Amino acid sequence: MAPMPRRVALVLLLILAGIAAALLRSTEWLASLGGRVRGDRLERTRRSPQFADGKFRNPQKSRIANASLREMLRRQFFGPEQRQPMGPIPVVNRTTRDYATPPASGLRATWIGWASVLVEIDGRKILTDPIWSERCSPSTMVGPKRFHPPPISLRELPPIDAVVISHDHYDHLDMPTIRALGSRGTDFVVPLGVGAHLERWGVASHQIHELDWNESIDVKGLSITATPARHYSGRNPRHGNETLWASWVVRGPRHRIFFSGDSGYSEQFRRIGAEHGPFDLTLIKIGASDPTWSEIHMTPEEAVQTHVDVRGRVMLPVHWATFNLAFHAWREPADRAVAAATKAGVTLVVPKPGELVSPEETPASREVWWANASP
Repeated sequence: MAPMPRRVALVLLLILAGIAAALLRSTEWLASLGGRVRGDRLERTRRSPQFADGKFRNPQKSRIANASLREMLRRQFFGPEQRQPMGPIPVVNRTTRDYATPPASGLRATWIGWASVLVEIDGRKILTDPIWSERCSPSTMVGPKRFHPPPISLRELPPIDAVVISHDHYDHLDMPTIRALGSRGTDFVVPLGVGAHLERWGVASHQIHELDWNESIDVKGLSITATPARHYSGRNPRHGNETLWASWVVRGPRHRIFFSGDSGYSEQFRRIGAEHGPFDLTLIKIGASDPTWSEIHMTPEEAVQTHVDVRGRVMLPVHWATFNLAFHAWREPADRAVAAATKAGVTLVVPKPGELVSPEETPASREVWWANASP
């Protein structure tokens, strides 16, 4: 048999490389769907008061208003709102050195973007809903893309004592980030069922702590409690609401914080404030509100009310600015939250990504930095 011409061999090699790359992407896409809740984990979810007829439920009636797929796509691609910044978002870059010395007050927060916050509390460091990926999507090729880079790279991120996850949607549970943190031996505190995703992604079972609402665990001197939220879950449309969602209370020897996760306004926030408050800092979502899903995504005004309900002192709004995942103008959540906080007499700080927030050391910033990135 005559030898294959070098050019033909090169073409075939490139084709095979392309096929291999496509298969790898396909495998990663499938892996990003996460794991299924089975075995002992399934038995535990079935014992939850929040679980009925094979699904987790909200105590309050919570639905997404009927809207056709055609209408949703029309709004996504042809809506009149300015849903992305017109200029660069100012980012304060950070390195490991910035976290070498604990804050004098014992409490400091760095907003990474969206619902990701690095909180230094009483000598420990926690992360909420960390997402470092370029897109919040099962695919690296399509899906909502970041408007700004993370202010600190995963490589520069200091050691994290605990990661707290609110639920399993792609903009809150990011497979590449979880894998990176899991390889460091980081502990993960998650709602019931979410551990199935982490185990599929290679996180060791002893690093995963799954909680039902009103259950607590001690992680390196921090008491972390899962508290109610009003939302839904699912990474695969065929298996929705098979894992739980939650808000979170983190309590150290001197300070307490509240993280709303992703939630509609709930009558249970007042109970959380009565049982676990007051809080030195609250991290409450303000973006992605719309009448279509008003019962599972609170408005900025409701976010400020939630802060009041849980008895917070300083509010840091999250879940806005980083991704285009809503049918409102890009800057609208911050503008409305500031107006509502001013009216209610709430201390609100809206930091740039990477800006350090120390509630007990510095007054809340009133710089409207997001105006410079808007038309």
